[in-house]
Amino acid sequence: MKKYDIVVGIPSYNESGTIGYVAHTIGKGLEKYFPDAKSVIVNCDNHSSDGTREAFLSTEVHPKIAKKYITTPENVVGKGNNFFNLFKFVEEVESKINIVVDADLRSITPRWMKYLGYPVNKGVDFVAPAYSRHHFDGTITNHLCYPLVFSLAGLNIRQPIGGDFAFSRRLCSHWLNQEWNEMTRQYGIDIFMSLHAFFGNFRIIESGLGSKIHNASSPKLGRMFEEVIYTLFSVLLEYKSKWLGSWLVRGGKTYWHTRIRDIERYGLKNMGDSQALNIDVLKLKRDCQEEYSKYHDLVEWYLSPYAYQKINDMFAVDYYDMDIMLWSQIVYTMLFLFDGAQEPVKNDVINVLKPLYFARSITFDYLTRKYSAQFAEEEVRNHAWAFLSQKPYLLGLYLGENIPLPNERC
Repeated sequence: MKKYDIVVGIPSYNESGTIGYVAHTIGKGLEKYFPDAKSVIVNCDNHSSDGTREAFLSTEVHPKIAKKYITTPENVVGKGNNFFNLFKFVEEVESKINIVVDADLRSITPRWMKYLGYPVNKGVDFVAPAYSRHHFDGTITNHLCYPLVFSLAGLNIRQPIGGDFAFSRRLCSHWLNQEWNEMTRQYGIDIFMSLHAFFGNFRIIESGLGSKIHNASSPKLGRMFEEVIYTLFSVLLEYKSKWLGSWLVRGGKTYWHTRIRDIERYGLKNMGDSQALNIDVLKLKRDCQEEYSKYHDLVEWYLSPYAYQKINDMFAVDYYDMDIMLWSQIVYTMLFLFDGAQEPVKNDVINVLKPLYFARSITFDYLTRKYSAQFAEEEVRNHAWAFLSQKPYLLGLYLGENIPLPNERC
């Protein structure tokens, strides 16, 4: 197979309306910032039925930039399956610089190729994105992935599941050597990659890309939530010895020692204005109530009596005050219960979190909707520090010093 210096991947599923613009912009960036490199743009698709393949292949780029279409078999979907195909291609062509961008982007510029690709060319293994985003775009990141990576991995990286990033072939080989389960092959792939890069001691930086404008959405449930959280918990627990072992004992008392590592920033410093996003809070509250009705018994069973009563009162009056201390303790409790559990219990844990994640998102909206995007962003960062402050609570669970757990209340 022909060798390439640079591979730029575009994972897709029915993205015919935007993939042409994305591919054209990538081509402009490669032409300008990597004029002497052998480059290929790869559309890794899920056998789209809307003409995504034709839209991609018909996009004009510089003649020296190749294009390649790779697809999963018919009826085989999943973002992770697209990435698996891309990673195998990277290994085959032995590319040095590898970049991935979302297929639905409307804010991508040619400079993104520079901001993502240059650091890898200088020896960086993983380039994570830094964006300006509406605070209700990326709620799984804001309320679960970012604070857990911050508090347990000890890494202050704002977008651990951003869809636009770059990586070295060395890191690509590391990912392929990990265990890939069904969740990894779906929406769990982003956090799978990030956590294995973090805990694998690869060189990581962030790169400022500006505002992310794409097909944004309000908080989601369904498969995306389940697959991301299942993978988040699974990979965190795979590396439990790294974050659970950092204790200090002084004066007969046990403390948790965590050093938060800020990482180098490349690219834009000023991110610009975030994408406008209208949220139907009434619909969000209806969805929240529906999920709580569905999983009420599980919530009562798996939470402490105090946490359950506080949450049940919220849902009874349809006003949500899921403060960050309660939320962080619930998340840590669910992570602990997930550890070593059988599949039915793991599924229960994720189902318990579903309505509570909605309640936390609505609470955050109450707190931030009247204020600036900068205020909301500062609150997200403050909440990551709150997760860190509650880390001894998780330690207490492992030491058997905290609230009685479900199997102790039988």
